[in-house]
Amino acid sequence: MSSTVSTTAVDDSRTTPRRWAAVAVLSLSTFLVVTSEMLPIGVLTPMAEGLGISTGATGSSLTVTGLVAAVTAPLVPRLLGGLDRRAVLAVAMVVLALGNALTALASGFAFMVLSRVILGLAMGTVWGMAAAVTTRLVAPRDVALSVSFVIGGVAAASVAGVPLGTMVGDSLGWRAAFTALAVAALVLAAALTVALPRLPRPAASAGDDGPAPALLTPAVAIGLAMVALLVTAHFAAYTYVRPVLEEHSGLAPTAIAPLLLVYGLFGLAGNFLAGATAARRSRLTILTLAGGIALAVALSALSGQTSWVAWVWIALWGAAYGGVSVAGQLWMTRAVPHRVEQIAGLYVGVFTASIALGALLGGVVVEAAGLVLLLWSAAALALVSLLVGVFGPRR
Repeated sequence: MSSTVSTTAVDDSRTTPRRWAAVAVLSLSTFLVVTSEMLPIGVLTPMAEGLGISTGATGSSLTVTGLVAAVTAPLVPRLLGGLDRRAVLAVAMVVLALGNALTALASGFAFMVLSRVILGLAMGTVWGMAAAVTTRLVAPRDVALSVSFVIGGVAAASVAGVPLGTMVGDSLGWRAAFTALAVAALVLAAALTVALPRLPRPAASAGDDGPAPALLTPAVAIGLAMVALLVTAHFAAYTYVRPVLEEHSGLAPTAIAPLLLVYGLFGLAGNFLAGATAARRSRLTILTLAGGIALAVALSALSGQTSWVAWVWIALWGAAYGGVSVAGQLWMTRAVPHRVEQIAGLYVGVFTASIALGALLGGVVVEAAGLVLLLWSAAALALVSLLVGVFGPRR
């Protein structure tokens, strides 16, 4: 096995253009899985009307996807054995295509839940493996940048994926948007097969049967706690950002896609900025992002019908949340560098479980108490994440 692995690892001081092309395809894959997960946010109102259910029930589709991905991501590295990671990623993209196609065909809540379960299986596999795979494609000096690119697919989903999907949904219907995602997933499945080299199990993980608790070092525990609280807070509020913009800020439906584009552009910038700073100071980076999210959500609650303020807080929110995933991912991989696949799977499991919890809590609060209380609750939870980082045990 070791001789095979050595032919696929990058040991020199320079990453070839072909390997950067493989990183680009991985970035597009994370872009597509996150776009598929998050698109219901941009088409929440018409999707709810088309399915004949409430916006709260439609928003819970993120909970379903997140829960399935949360279980899938930590399990995949232990179940793969010596399977070629390239083939696994390609199959996962085919499964993603199936999930999106079924979402487009959904006629009610039960059918939608089934489609989102299938989508969650694909999402947990692709997102859980992407960062670990990219570290094997590039030279050591390029690891942080390559992880930023791959996780940048998450931020790019907000920049282009969700806004474009929203525009397609507004013009052609939300079912057409999910159909387009299904086709794109099939194209990327083929691209992964061509662009990636053969990737058997990493040598450092071969025969690794150590217990999962070995991953939970103090550095990992505090990082996971901060990220879990922050992601829960974010998705409790952001899942309902369209109703917030329409009902609370008084904006016309035609303004939603441009605002989401602003959110995504700032999110993409935040991703690369956080990637650069987290490579050196992960804790300070996460603390800064937590403060930014808390402030942005509080401003969204305070702004009311002052529509221009929405452009301010949506940009701040995007920049702050855009850096969370890559900063947390770099924290994890540097804390446990000898078990990258396992820690990446655990991190994505916690991350996606927090997405599910946030969407669930957001639905409960918005149905029971309305949008304003939801926003203040999310801001308070982001502040708790900040306090955990400030007063928690040092790395």
